Amino acid sequence: MTHPFASSLPVLVIGAGPVGLLCALELARRQVPVTVLESEPGTTLDLRAGTFHPPTLEMLRPEGVADAMLAEGIRVRHWQARDREHGLIAEWDLDLLKHDTPYPFRLHLEQHRLTPILLKKLSVYPHAQVLFSHAFESLTQNGDEVEATALTPQGQVRLKGSYLVGADGGRSQVRKSAGIEFEGYTWPERYTVVSTSFDFEPLGYADNAYISDPEQWLAFFRMPDAGPPGLWRMTMPVTDELSDEQVLAPAYAHQAINRIIGAPAGSTYPVVHQSVYRVHQRVAAQFRLGRVLLAGDSAHVNNPLGGFGLNSGIHDAVNLGEKLAPVWHGQANTDLLDLYHRQRRTVAMEYVQNLSVKNKKNLEEKDLATRLARFEELRATVRDPEKARAYLLMSSMINSIHRANSIT
Repeated sequence: MTHPFASSLPVLVIGAGPVGLLCALELARRQVPVTVLESEPGTTLDLRAGTFHPPTLEMLRPEGVADAMLAEGIRVRHWQARDREHGLIAEWDLDLLKHDTPYPFRLHLEQHRLTPILLKKLSVYPHAQVLFSHAFESLTQNGDEVEATALTPQGQVRLKGSYLVGADGGRSQVRKSAGIEFEGYTWPERYTVVSTSFDFEPLGYADNAYISDPEQWLAFFRMPDAGPPGLWRMTMPVTDELSDEQVLAPAYAHQAINRIIGAPAGSTYPVVHQSVYRVHQRVAAQFRLGRVLLAGDSAHVNNPLGGFGLNSGIHDAVNLGEKLAPVWHGQANTDLLDLYHRQRRTVAMEYVQNLSVKNKKNLEEKDLATRLARFEELRATVRDPEKARAYLLMSSMINSIHRANSIT
């Protein structure tokens, strides 16, 4: 049966980050022609996202993407909940999920190492192309097609497509051009990221650790780099009392590390990277508007605590590719795209937003009695294998996939 909205025009994907490239790959391998537009002249160096949960790796198995990632990344079986004053609170063992997933661990691999893998896999398909230095400006759509306007070094161009996927980040011009509301708020404090080759493992830190503190919490992630010990990346909040210049000065990074390990003031460390940015909790009112669809940060943004952002974006891309391909081929009705909206927006609200906000509030809790009660709850949970497994099913996003699949 051929449905009335079948088209021979390619799908346009805006943004050549991991979500955009994966969405394009999901479509291309299902014989859908696809054109990716990217404003930058090549893939970008983004040092924020870098934790991949088990269901994400499962989704990345086709085309050998997961295997290529595993060859480069760090497998993290254990992660810790710590407190600056009280030390180690709980250490979680992801091997408890060995009967739930073939990947009972987190994989640490910065997203700028994933995009070349996806780009290489996509380049195999002759009906897929990536156009760099094509900055998306605006779109128009009707019942039959969507047209995108982009600015290139040679001037403005217009491209027609059957559908258009916005995967162009939190400041998505696709979302703005389509007139889709981005509901939510911005956190008052900024976050800073510091990467150092100083090795925290001999001090008892797991490759992934969250340190609660009422003054300045911290999240640790060890990332692959040339030779051991890799790079230890730290994310922490900073108040507006400090300027960006002060936060990005090496002295600030040295002071932060000294505070973590209790070293004397004035001790210094090799600092490889520093950045500072604003953090938002927002979800688009619609993930589908006619022939325009949103995925990844274009559709939802959140604080990084728990590693849900990029993972949920990848889940969007796979879900959308599975649904958009049969619609494009005329094998399914466009109602399938409304199901994408319902499944992925529900999960963005119920899991990604709620859990990331809860994680942040737990780490910054100021009331001592509340903090101590939470520590005891975590200790009791990690001592009970069934309770620990239930906790990990939630934190690893396995439950979020089950929830999305339950929505019809």
